[in-house]
Amino acid sequence: QKTITAESGQNVTLPCRALNNNKILTVEWHRPDLQPKYVLLFRDGNIDPDNQHPSFKNRVDLQDRKMKDGNVSLILKNVTINDAGTYECQVFLEETHSLQSITNITLSVDPPGQRGGSVGLKGSVLVLGLLFVVAFAFAF
Repeated sequence: QKTITAESGQNVTLPCRALNNNKILTVEWHRPDLQPKYVLLFRDGNIDPDNQHPSFKNRVDLQDRKMKDGNVSLILKNVTINDAGTYECQVFLEETHSLQSITNITLSVDPPGQRGGSVGLKGSVLVLGLLFVVAFAFAF
């Protein structure tokens, strides 16, 4: 179980690597809380949009469609608060003819401008402090 945090509007990569490098026939990325559950269903060298949840259409892809070294990581573009949740990565291998669950990733999505918000607040306090000093210096 891994947790990844992204800011709304960013692109994020959810890592997943199949240990067995023989032929991967199908890659499934899904969220069990959705219906249909598929974020991405990749088979026969293409994304299957018919079984994909509508909110992910044209926003997801595999990091490497050739799946070199078993890399089946998911790229999720322009994340929103609604994308927060648990994602599961599974592959169907030709050799074993079975679906193997590889990883579960929890995605947390912050509203825009929220990540590192304390730095912005500190900067604002510093600027206000400098303005006060300058104003005080000119007053006397």
